[in-house]
Amino acid sequence: MVKHQPLQVYEKQVFVSFVTGIYGCRWKRYQRSQDDSSRWECTWFIILCSSFLLLLFWAYFWLVAQNDFNEFNWSVYNRSGEWRDETIPILASTTVGFSYITFLLTLALFHISLGQQLNLFWVHKIGVLATLLTTISGVVSVDDIWGDEWDILLVSLQSTAPFLHIGALVTVTAFSWLVAGYVVRRERSNFQVLVLLIYVIILLAVCLAPLTFTCPCIMDRHSLRPRPDIIGRRGAPMLAPENTMVSFNRALQQGASSLEADVTISVDGVPFLMRDRTLRRTTDVNKVFPARQSDEAALFNWTEIRSLNAGQWFLESDPYWTVETLTARDRSRIGNQTVCSLVEMLRLASRANSSALLNVRKPPPEHPRSRSWFMDTLWAVRKAGISPKRVRTVTWTPDTDRGRVRGLQQTTTEKLSLEEIRQRGITSMTLHYSKASHRDIQEYLANNVSVTVYPVNEPWLYSLLWCSGVPSVSSDAPQVLRKVPYPIWLMSQYAYGFIWISSDLVSIAIVIGIFCFQKWRMSGMQTYNPEQIMLSAMVRRSSRDVNIMKEKLIFSELNNGLGSSEELSLYPENGYARYSHGDLSH
Repeated sequence: MVKHQPLQVYEKQVFVSFVTGIYGCRWKRYQRSQDDSSRWECTWFIILCSSFLLLLFWAYFWLVAQNDFNEFNWSVYNRSGEWRDETIPILASTTVGFSYITFLLTLALFHISLGQQLNLFWVHKIGVLATLLTTISGVVSVDDIWGDEWDILLVSLQSTAPFLHIGALVTVTAFSWLVAGYVVRRERSNFQVLVLLIYVIILLAVCLAPLTFTCPCIMDRHSLRPRPDIIGRRGAPMLAPENTMVSFNRALQQGASSLEADVTISVDGVPFLMRDRTLRRTTDVNKVFPARQSDEAALFNWTEIRSLNAGQWFLESDPYWTVETLTARDRSRIGNQTVCSLVEMLRLASRANSSALLNVRKPPPEHPRSRSWFMDTLWAVRKAGISPKRVRTVTWTPDTDRGRVRGLQQTTTEKLSLEEIRQRGITSMTLHYSKASHRDIQEYLANNVSVTVYPVNEPWLYSLLWCSGVPSVSSDAPQVLRKVPYPIWLMSQYAYGFIWISSDLVSIAIVIGIFCFQKWRMSGMQTYNPEQIMLSAMVRRSSRDVNIMKEKLIFSELNNGLGSSEELSLYPENGYARYSHGDLSH
């Protein structure tokens, strides 16, 4: 009687168990498979990749949109009537979702690299779908509320494109390991050729992408213009309530060379500073005049306006998370602020020897000063004692009213041609950064038209405009920009060309090397024979492919029958298999 005692002993695969366990809840070895993934699971992998790409785009958008967080909250306020920092929940959910999807995608790529079958756990499928749908709804909502902000993506690429190119090149190069492992398989198919073709096209596109870049900071250092002047937009609204005397003083302390304010005319003809059409957000009008809190600010007289508190809201809502940094004296001073008149602000600018940029809002037709608002503004300038040459006005009115503000420098927020600028007698332009291209800025400056760009709150945007030659920027954060003594990065055309070509060549060389190594590795596996397998076991090689082939060899011998006098034994203490002669019993 022949005694057969086949035993299976597996090496512990802790990392594989970790990967398959978290991704597909397959913690046991018998639950795993190295067969090809089903079409259903491949579909979920595509959904996972799509979610990652969408979240990557979404996260990048909010990263560069930090420059305009104040504008976003203001847009939400105009719709809802309540002031809240809506960016906090968006940033928190984006961070969690992006981290979760990135982790799952990393596990999926490890599955592919290790030859394991994809099998996403049903809980993760729900999580991926929830994250994807939440992100899509966020994109749709932002497009509805803040659609103009998408322009910042193209603007930011002028600063980040060289670095994104390097990151994309590293990513595509790393993916060559997976692509090569799939393409060089022994079995050939049209799909393998398609995968290889797509990969080569993507690699070439990434390598040649810098040909499409327009980066103002790729320039000769000697061509760099002087540092742009900083205009305190509504003062320093991150440090003190906007359009108040404390805010303007803070802006001057933080190095602002000019002050910008929003001007509204009261019913008795007094120009005062107010951004909103109503007084609800920045005053206590709901306590003093509760029945009129929704009325337009221009419909109050100056005595009523002056009786309102314009600082307590800042301490209570803490819109920029800066109240904790204030001293007790600063809080007391801010808490007692009143609405600022135009005369007060211009007098401060005159004493500081700075200039002023005024955004003047024309009163509604039913307003008593609807036809004399320009004379009220001019009267305030004269009363303040500041030179009219140091005051620029941006009138939110048709061009028929623009010429009525005589004696003041006039600017426009419209992007006009040089011919229109000459016809209207405009000497300067105040443009949103999304409308101020590098070419336009150079053209305006060459024709002696001064350009001010707004809003500029982040160092990367300030550096970009500095390289573009902009003479001045309007900022809500002068305290941030004063810490930028030089552009964040500046590189000559020759230096960038060298980095670009070198990185492309290194990437292509690595990709070719990976494909050659994978080809050599697969050809070596295809020529294994039983003696080589036994030898590799004796020298303690732990290659996953060799272990798989040993198992296949052992069970193929069991199925075919070993000989009446042979017995297969596996010795757990040695960790390898061998053949031995068994005892015969009659």
